[in-house]
Amino acid sequence: MHAAPSVSYPVGRSAFAGCVILLLALLGLLGALAWTLQAQALAWRQALAFAAVAACSGIALASWWRSPQGVLRWDGAEWQWQQGSQAWPGEVELALDLQSRLLLHWRAAAGRTLWLWMEATSDVSHWEALRRAVYSRASAPIPTFPRRGKGPVPPAGRQPPAAEQ
Repeated sequence: MHAAPSVSYPVGRSAFAGCVILLLALLGLLGALAWTLQAQALAWRQALAFAAVAACSGIALASWWRSPQGVLRWDGAEWQWQQGSQAWPGEVELALDLQSRLLLHWRAAAGRTLWLWMEATSDVSHWEALRRAVYSRASAPIPTFPRRGKGPVPPAGRQPPAAEQ
């Protein structure tokens, strides 16, 4: 199997993530409104529900507004996150794949962690290369786990020693 080619991909504020946040905020407000209309009176519980929806929506929108912006790089051997002139090596884990969008969890070797929304529209010409890099695995030996009290599993196609049968 061949390694994925090196790729650099721009990361910025995701319009898709912003739309999802707005949709969830609207659904929360509609839920609180439906509850208020069903109760036929605005009591402190309904007011608290509206305040909670507003607070959660505000926190989510503020987080989206401060989304990390930079470049995610794969050099064929390791991932790097670059912001301005600084770069940090790390690992990428796929959290969600929506074909034209990816949600990645990036962890730096130094402990920093980021959630990155990647969108095909950011760089259409490198999208497939990014997807290949995300799904590629570094070549490492496959660990063998011993069977319960019987030693390691024999390679495929070989019979276990006679003493274990």
